[in-house]
Amino acid sequence: MLWSLLKILLFVVLVAALTYGANLLMENGPGLRVAVGDVEFVLGPLQAVIVALLLVAAVWLVLKVAGLLVAVLRFINGDETAISRYFSRSRERRGFQALADGMIALASGEARLAMANATKAERYLRRPELTNILAAQAAEMLGDNKKATETYKKMVTIDQTRFVGVCGLMKQKLAEGDTDTAMKLAEKAFAIKPRHGETQDTLLKLQAQAEDWKGARETLNAKLRHGSLPRDVHKRRDAVLALCEARDCAVDGKMAKSHELALEANRLSPDLVPAAVMAARAYVEQGKPNLASRLIKRAWEAQPHPDLAAAYAEIVPDETPQDRLTRFAELTALRADDRETRMLLAELNIAAEDFVEARKALGDLPETGATVRVLTLMAAIERGQGADDSVVRGYLASALSAPGEPQWICENCGTIHDSWQAVCKNCGAFDSITWKTAPAAPLALPGGSGMLPLLVGGTGAAQNE
Repeated sequence: MLWSLLKILLFVVLVAALTYGANLLMENGPGLRVAVGDVEFVLGPLQAVIVALLLVAAVWLVLKVAGLLVAVLRFINGDETAISRYFSRSRERRGFQALADGMIALASGEARLAMANATKAERYLRRPELTNILAAQAAEMLGDNKKATETYKKMVTIDQTRFVGVCGLMKQKLAEGDTDTAMKLAEKAFAIKPRHGETQDTLLKLQAQAEDWKGARETLNAKLRHGSLPRDVHKRRDAVLALCEARDCAVDGKMAKSHELALEANRLSPDLVPAAVMAARAYVEQGKPNLASRLIKRAWEAQPHPDLAAAYAEIVPDETPQDRLTRFAELTALRADDRETRMLLAELNIAAEDFVEARKALGDLPETGATVRVLTLMAAIERGQGADDSVVRGYLASALSAPGEPQWICENCGTIHDSWQAVCKNCGAFDSITWKTAPAAPLALPGGSGMLPLLVGGTGAAQNE
């Protein structure tokens, strides 16, 4: 408000001053006499003012023309001028328009048009950090892998696009099946942008497939550190990697390190059945059966599993069936209503030739949850109780069409595995194998058939009669 008032006052003062000056000129006599040779001009005050203004305008015009000539000369020499800036802006407009048209064409699936616009945009803009991305994606859409590779390699040489170039080359190597080179590129991309979630996942998957468990654990820790992985998921996957590393150490004969890693895996994820089994066996080898028993009980309480029962049996391998039944009482008391617990108790009683208790242990499973394993146990119980062969064969015949028991199945592709693995042998997914029932499981006794001889200590007379 104050500044506006000052401008108004300044304008009024200026107008008053000009008016006063004009009055002075009009009151005085001749204002200006100009002599050029024999010619003399006498100008009045007002005429002198007009001539002065014209002279000023002429000088301004001459200076502008001179500036234009200088600008033209500089333009010819390649220096930046208003003219060059005009043409530069024109090229930029055309270049960015071509870039926009290329992106629209790429999104529309018109790869050739996108490639043409990428070339046009590069010619106008000379901004490879922008145009190379469009060109590479258009080349991939066209299936021109050679052109895409060349473009990605150019992007690697530019700071702004180095990460994108490395990722593009990595994906191409993955598509070609060159996982070794892809992993090196993934490591390079991870070094450039350690917070990038997709790069972390790709590197972790490749390291797991290559059985680089130590490197995978470092990548997993980085995911946790950068906040791209929940802590509970990190603990589970770290346990999986520690278990795999423990297995490798066992193969290499590094038993002390293997035991240490197995116990760490069990500590990180007590419900990971393979880790609990390996940790229990480690305690047994160290002469600590009580710790092994306690560990298996804790795992059984989290998830009853045939492998846990087999590991519990290994703690005292030479005991009689009756002694084993007594010792297993502490384990079967946990999760007593679980179907795995009931089937285990039935197997133990069959081994001890107590078929009445075995049938009691199964309860209503033959009617409400009949599976291959349940019906096979029923056949063994009936035979042990002296039933007719027709009754035994009836249960075995029913088992042929009964649902299977849970198995190690990949949640990603549905592939069934004989044993737990960290990486699916079919799709390569990491930590995707879980214990569940397949929609159409093969006729087998997962865990049960392999475990029963171990549980009975090789005295399965009741089933072999």
